[in-house]
Amino acid sequence: VHLAESGGGWVQSGGSLRLSCASSSLTDSGYAIGWFRRAPGKEREAVTCISATYGATFYADFAKGRFTVSRDRAKNMVSLQMDSLKPEDTGTYYCAYESGNLGCEVITHEDFGDYWGDGIPVTVSS
Repeated sequence: VHLAESGGGWVQSGGSLRLSCASSSLTDSGYAIGWFRRAPGKEREAVTCISATYGATFYADFAKGRFTVSRDRAKNMVSLQMDSLKPEDTGTYYCAYESGNLGCEVITHEDFGDYWGDGIPVTVSS
């Protein structure tokens, strides 16, 4: 499974970015996609998740109300719309693929992610 991330970049505080994670393996069901981020000098943290099988989603507290995860089945893609961005959202964002008919509770598992993208940088300036 190869995951290709795109859409990162630089934006001013309050702005928006849309990240995408594309793969031919993002079929109708049988997997969950998680988005994670790692800020400079900090541990990796889960941002959001979407379950392809159940349609369930998960958002970290800091993402609720600002970030939206969605699927585009026609494009085999999962996107992360990030609005009202803050400087503390700066970091490298990764999408991860976990195979199986899963809900998003599994994103909290340390071993989540059979496959990972290379990461894409997001910089939010104040």
